[in-house]
Formats: sequence, structure tokens, C-alpha cells
Amino acid sequence: MTSGSAERTREIGKELGEKLHKGAVVSLRGSLGAGKTVLAKGIAEALGIGEAIVSPTFTIVQEYEGEKMRMYHLDLYRLSGEDEFESMGGEEFLSPDGITLIEWSEKIEDMLPEDTIYIEITINDDLSREIDIKGIEL
Repeated sequence: MTSGSAERTREIGKELGEKLHKGAVVSLRGSLGAGKTVLAKGIAEALGIGEAIVSPTFTIVQEYEGEKMRMYHLDLYRLSGEDEFESMGGEEFLSPDGITLIEWSEKIEDMLPEDTIYIEITINDDLSREIDIKGIEL
């Protein structure tokens, strides 16, 4: 599907968030500035999370308590790979007591659960976003 604005990307995230179940792991993929965090804001809204959602690039993990369930937002951009992910105790986020969103999940590709939901965001020439979702129907 195509999004022509940040607002529409957030709305798509909200639609997705309303369908996510406890234990879901979502891989958010796309270049810097593609809209991964904007999509995460929509998911958070659907989960009843009232606080501001920011990209956890420097903290690696942000945890949010929502009215419906907890959300873990990971940004693995600064991680070197699976060994570093394991050493930080990252496996616990792959079978969460809420949902886990992982930006730059390519770095731990072989560790992702079989039922991971994959979202790829591509920036088109006109700056709209192509959002490809695999593993769940909207």
C-alpha cells in the first residue's frame, strides 16, 4: 500500500496495531527517514500508549505500557549483530509479554521467530512511501 503523508503512515500503523496479538514480533525495515518510527507511533496509539514514541537509536530499547498491552521498541542500528544482541539479553524481546517492534532487524535475521510480521517501507521518487506488510492482513 502507498502512503502519501506521515499522517497516513501513522494511520496504517494504527490499523496494524489493532490487529496485533500479545507475543507478536514486528520487523520494521527501511532506510533512515523511511517512516519506521512514524508507523510505530500509530501502533502505539492502537495499544493505548499515551506517551511520546521516539526512535530508541541510542537507548536500543524503549518500553511502553499501554492500556491494551505493553510495547517494546528496539532499534538495532548501532548493534554489530547477533552476538551483541544476545549479550544484552535481547532474546527476551523475541517472545514478549506484549508486542515487540524491531527496527534494523536484519542484524538478527536468523534469530527472528517464524511468525515474525515483516514491514518494509520504501521511499518512492515522489517521496511517498510504499509499505509492504507480510504475515498479517490489514
